[in-house]
Amino acid sequence: MTDLPSSSRPEIASFSAVWAESFAAVLGKIRGSPVACDFLAEHPSDTSPGAEGDLWIAGAFSAGLRGEMSLRISPPTVLRLAQMFLGEPADPSLAITADHHEVMVELMRQVGGIVATGLKAHWGELQLHLERAPSAPSWAASAIFWIRIQDPDAPALLVEVHLSAALFASMRSEERETAVSEGNTDVVDAAENTGNLDLLRDVKLGVTLRFGSRRLLLREVLDLTPGAVIELDRQVQEPVDLLLDGRLLARGEVVVVEGNYGLRISEIARGSK
Repeated sequence: MTDLPSSSRPEIASFSAVWAESFAAVLGKIRGSPVACDFLAEHPSDTSPGAEGDLWIAGAFSAGLRGEMSLRISPPTVLRLAQMFLGEPADPSLAITADHHEVMVELMRQVGGIVATGLKAHWGELQLHLERAPSAPSWAASAIFWIRIQDPDAPALLVEVHLSAALFASMRSEERETAVSEGNTDVVDAAENTGNLDLLRDVKLGVTLRFGSRRLLLREVLDLTPGAVIELDRQVQEPVDLLLDGRLLARGEVVVVEGNYGLRISEIARGSK
């Protein structure tokens, strides 16, 4: 956690606050009484690391913001929030079912709808798509914060929120574009002079080489055995793709550097600079 950008940075704090307010609005409406929610920038000392039974919900922003996020929700939090959503009494002894997960996804979508509206003040019109993910994201988080929900009938509930490098960078660029469009050049200059760009340069990004792809029928997947060959949709002489958080960054030629694969870049994708 120590090498992640601080979640107390202004853009992350604004983003986190909107999420906390949106949780409070939805849960307060469900319960018929106020539900206090806030966000934490530091890892809570009484929380456990990710476990196999955690529910992961993937989010993708488009338009005003671009990039991915992911929410990790522990089984006790899933159960209690589902019970709140269904108007059931708190009962931590119950086993979690598929219905609880479906209810949780629906709850998150309602929260996400209010989040998209609340973020307009900072990043303009945007869209947020949320769906259940089979596991933790493949990308490394560039920032993490926690939504804390104060439940009068149970211990405080936590939702862990991961932001991808693409989303974190989009927050910075969109704020700068908004300031320029509104004529706030002093704000832009001040932000640049504080070394924000230098901070972003230290963010660790996970990149991937893509040699090609292929769509398979389910029966073809089930018939795969060791030694099977899958033909991709790309010729050997064609350049391969360099991806950042699933987005095309560059293309180039595969080379070998001291026994390791490497990429000699021949083309930078439009919009990546």
